[in-house]
Amino acid sequence: MTRARLLRILHYAGLYLFWPAVALVIWGELRKGGDMFDVPDKVEHFVAYGGLAGMAVLAVGERKHAMRIAAALIVMGAVLEIVQAIVGRDASYWDEVANTAGALCGAFTASWLMILLKPLQSRGGPGETGNG
Repeated sequence: MTRARLLRILHYAGLYLFWPAVALVIWGELRKGGDMFDVPDKVEHFVAYGGLAGMAVLAVGERKHAMRIAAALIVMGAVLEIVQAIVGRDASYWDEVANTAGALCGAFTASWLMILLKPLQSRGGPGETGNG
Protein backbone atom coordinates (compact mmCIF):
# COMPACT_ATOMS: atom_id res chain seq x y z
CA MET A 1 0.00 0.00 0.00
CA THR A 2 1.39 3.37 -0.96
CA ARG A 3 1.68 6.25 1.48
CA ALA A 4 -0.78 8.30 -0.58
CA ARG A 5 -3.35 5.50 -0.40
CA LEU A 6 -2.90 5.12 3.37
CA LEU A 7 -3.30 8.87 3.81
CA ARG A 8 -6.48 8.75 1.70
CA ILE A 9 -7.87 5.89 3.83
CA LEU A 10 -7.13 7.84 7.03
CA HIS A 11 -8.76 10.93 5.51
CA TYR A 12 -12.00 9.06 4.79
CA ALA A 13 -11.93 7.29 8.16
CA GLY A 14 -11.69 10.67 9.88
CA LEU A 15 -14.34 12.14 7.63
CA TYR A 16 -16.92 9.42 8.33
CA LEU A 17 -16.10 8.74 12.00
CA PHE A 18 -15.67 12.30 13.33
CA TRP A 19 -19.32 13.28 13.85
CA PRO A 20 -20.40 9.96 15.40
CA ALA A 21 -17.38 10.27 17.71
CA VAL A 22 -18.42 13.83 18.66
CA ALA A 23 -21.90 12.54 19.51
CA LEU A 24 -20.39 9.76 21.65
CA VAL A 25 -18.17 12.22 23.53
CA ILE A 26 -21.07 14.60 24.18
CA TRP A 27 -23.25 11.72 25.38
CA GLY A 28 -20.44 10.39 27.56
CA GLU A 29 -19.82 13.75 29.19
CA LEU A 30 -23.48 14.50 29.91
CA ARG A 31 -24.85 11.09 30.85
CA LYS A 32 -25.61 10.21 34.45
CA GLY A 33 -23.42 7.62 36.08
CA GLY A 34 -19.75 6.88 36.46
CA ASP A 35 -16.92 6.55 34.00
CA MET A 36 -17.58 4.70 30.76
CA PHE A 37 -14.41 2.60 30.91
CA ASP A 38 -12.27 1.12 33.64
CA VAL A 39 -9.54 3.75 33.25
CA PRO A 40 -8.94 7.03 35.11
CA ASP A 41 -11.36 9.81 34.14
CA LYS A 42 -8.61 12.13 32.90
CA VAL A 43 -7.28 9.40 30.57
CA GLU A 44 -10.77 9.10 29.05
CA HIS A 45 -10.86 12.86 28.44
CA PHE A 46 -7.34 12.96 26.97
CA VAL A 47 -7.95 10.03 24.61
CA ALA A 48 -11.41 11.22 23.55
CA TYR A 49 -10.29 14.74 22.64
CA GLY A 50 -7.03 13.51 21.12
CA GLY A 51 -8.98 11.13 18.91
CA LEU A 52 -11.45 13.82 17.89
CA ALA A 53 -8.67 16.25 16.99
CA GLY A 54 -6.74 13.61 15.06
CA MET A 55 -9.81 12.54 13.09
CA ALA A 56 -10.76 16.14 12.32
CA VAL A 57 -7.28 17.10 11.10
CA LEU A 58 -7.11 14.00 8.90
CA ALA A 59 -10.64 14.64 7.61
CA VAL A 60 -9.87 18.25 6.69
CA GLY A 61 -6.60 17.13 5.14
CA GLU A 62 -4.69 20.36 5.69
CA ARG A 63 -2.22 20.82 8.52
CA LYS A 64 -2.67 24.59 8.53
CA HIS A 65 -6.08 24.12 10.20
CA ALA A 66 -4.83 21.85 13.00
CA MET A 67 -4.65 24.51 15.71
CA ARG A 68 -8.07 25.92 14.78
CA ILE A 69 -9.51 22.44 15.05
CA ALA A 70 -7.84 21.91 18.43
CA ALA A 71 -9.13 25.30 19.63
CA ALA A 72 -12.70 24.46 18.56
CA LEU A 73 -12.54 21.16 20.46
CA ILE A 74 -11.10 22.90 23.53
CA VAL A 75 -14.05 25.32 23.47
CA MET A 76 -16.47 22.40 23.02
CA GLY A 77 -14.95 20.71 26.07
CA ALA A 78 -15.26 23.89 28.14
CA VAL A 79 -18.91 24.33 27.15
CA LEU A 80 -19.61 20.70 28.04
CA GLU A 81 -18.00 21.16 31.47
CA ILE A 82 -20.30 24.15 32.09
CA VAL A 83 -23.34 22.15 30.91
CA GLN A 84 -22.30 19.31 33.23
CA ALA A 85 -22.65 21.68 36.18
CA ILE A 86 -26.12 22.68 34.97
CA VAL A 87 -27.40 19.10 34.56
CA GLY A 88 -26.09 17.94 37.93
CA ARG A 89 -22.81 16.30 36.95
CA ASP A 90 -19.50 17.24 38.54
CA ALA A 91 -17.76 19.79 36.34
CA SER A 92 -13.99 19.74 36.69
CA TYR A 93 -11.25 22.16 35.74
CA TRP A 94 -8.89 19.18 35.46
CA ASP A 95 -11.18 17.49 32.94
CA GLU A 96 -10.78 20.57 30.72
CA VAL A 97 -7.00 20.43 31.19
CA ALA A 98 -7.07 16.80 29.99
CA ASN A 99 -9.36 17.78 27.08
CA THR A 100 -6.96 20.56 26.08
CA ALA A 101 -3.88 18.37 26.29
CA GLY A 102 -5.60 15.63 24.29
CA ALA A 103 -6.84 18.01 21.57
CA LEU A 104 -3.39 19.56 21.15
CA CYS A 105 -1.62 16.18 21.10
CA GLY A 106 -4.16 14.71 18.66
CA ALA A 107 -3.88 17.67 16.28
CA PHE A 108 -0.07 17.57 16.44
CA THR A 109 0.06 13.80 15.92
CA ALA A 110 -2.28 13.89 12.92
CA SER A 111 -0.29 16.77 11.40
CA TRP A 112 2.94 14.85 11.89
CA LEU A 113 1.37 11.73 10.36
CA MET A 114 0.29 13.73 7.31
CA ILE A 115 3.87 14.95 6.85
CA LEU A 116 5.24 11.41 7.09
CA LEU A 117 2.69 9.95 4.67
CA LYS A 118 2.74 12.71 2.08
CA PRO A 119 4.24 11.48 -1.19
CA LEU A 120 7.91 12.41 -1.58
CA GLN A 121 7.38 14.47 -4.73
CA SER A 122 4.95 16.84 -3.03
CA ARG A 123 7.47 17.22 -0.19
CA GLY A 124 10.08 18.23 -2.74
CA GLY A 125 12.17 15.07 -2.61
CA PRO A 126 14.88 15.08 -5.31
CA GLY A 127 14.10 12.89 -8.28
CA GLU A 128 11.20 11.09 -6.60
CA THR A 129 8.02 10.31 -8.45
CA GLY A 130 5.76 10.35 -5.39
CA ASN A 131 4.43 6.87 -6.19
CA GLY A 132 5.84 5.11 -3.21
